[in-house]
Amino acid sequence: MSENIVAIQLDGKEINLPVVIGTENEKALDIAKLRAESGFITLDTGYKNTGATSSAITFLNGEEGILHYRGYDIADLAENASFTEVSYLLLYGELPSKDQLANFEASLATNSRLPEGFADLQKAFPSEAHPMSQLAAGICLLSNYYKRNTSDATDENIHTILGAFAPVAANIQRNFLNKDFVSSPGKGLVYDFLAMAFDEEPDEVIVDAMDKLLILHADHEQNCSTSTVRMVGSSHANIFASITGGINALWGPLHGGANQSVLEMLEAIKADGGNIKKYVAKAKDKDDPFRLMGFGHRVYKNFDPRAKIIKRAADNVLNKLGVKDETLSIAKKLEEIALSDSYFVERNLYPNVDFYSGIIYKAIGFPTEMFTVLFALGRIPGWVSNWKEMRDRKEPIGRPRQVYTGATLRKYTPISER
Repeated sequence: MSENIVAIQLDGKEINLPVVIGTENEKALDIAKLRAESGFITLDTGYKNTGATSSAITFLNGEEGILHYRGYDIADLAENASFTEVSYLLLYGELPSKDQLANFEASLATNSRLPEGFADLQKAFPSEAHPMSQLAAGICLLSNYYKRNTSDATDENIHTILGAFAPVAANIQRNFLNKDFVSSPGKGLVYDFLAMAFDEEPDEVIVDAMDKLLILHADHEQNCSTSTVRMVGSSHANIFASITGGINALWGPLHGGANQSVLEMLEAIKADGGNIKKYVAKAKDKDDPFRLMGFGHRVYKNFDPRAKIIKRAADNVLNKLGVKDETLSIAKKLEEIALSDSYFVERNLYPNVDFYSGIIYKAIGFPTEMFTVLFALGRIPGWVSNWKEMRDRKEPIGRPRQVYTGATLRKYTPISER
């Protein structure tokens, strides 16, 4: 709601901009009519200060380290809810009743049975192809199996892609490892995914850690991939095409690839003799381009609230599995330094969720290349919820403006004179 007006002077003309205040007291200037009334646009490279939409799904306050899904604190949900409960919450705005959850889980289980012949297409992908390329191609291919209008935000479309996502991801893991595909045991989304990805039934501690990881990744406001999903969906592209756009955005190392970068950094330190002090010194040297991956966060200016939760899960997994791995030992030592060294503490360079998630995934046995697929598995309910919200509101097609900085009008020169 607009609470008051801010007046600005542009070319001698007073322009009135409504002030919009969100339910958590976030303030914004509504510039929807700025260009029409003044001829000016705003320039905000990277959209760091621009609200592309209003949303009732997720509230994030980086300065205070706050993350809420539909009004529920992330720690409360991670401690008490399941991933399927959180998925329902993000989609429909309220926690499900017992019957609603049972029906939702049954619908996802039904849709986890992939269309006939689809697994053969997945097997046809080269096993050495990056898992994210297999995921993007696979999800986009799914759209060919449904004759209905998959551009509408119906429960049928939403449950189809949510149910199919886990088996598609599990098949990618097995294809990457040159293993035959296996069917779902039908014991719940997270359990089934782990059982399909590996050749044994997962331990309860592993299932619990994976469930928490997926909850923590389920949504994160208007990040790069979520904004991409909304942008693609604004053209009325179908749900599979829209989510494929999000997958490709997530693939980048500055977004979903961060946890993979953490493990690659740890492997590099290990290959260099495991000299942790050397790399800590490099990170402190302002003239050295090296930086520690998995420390600090672009949004959170304090401790990442998700990291506090997943640190406990990481400790539980490592203790349960009794993992003895030099790379993970290096990670634990880096964690100790970052939590105690004044250089890191004063700059709020604490281990973030990418740091701990990479440790857990490696301990469970996932190859590094699968880490971003696992991120996508967690983020799918957030992507779909944002796509649904955008379609339900009938938001217009996204069409950013620009400030042109190229050549002014020139006359064509015949090639003979060039």
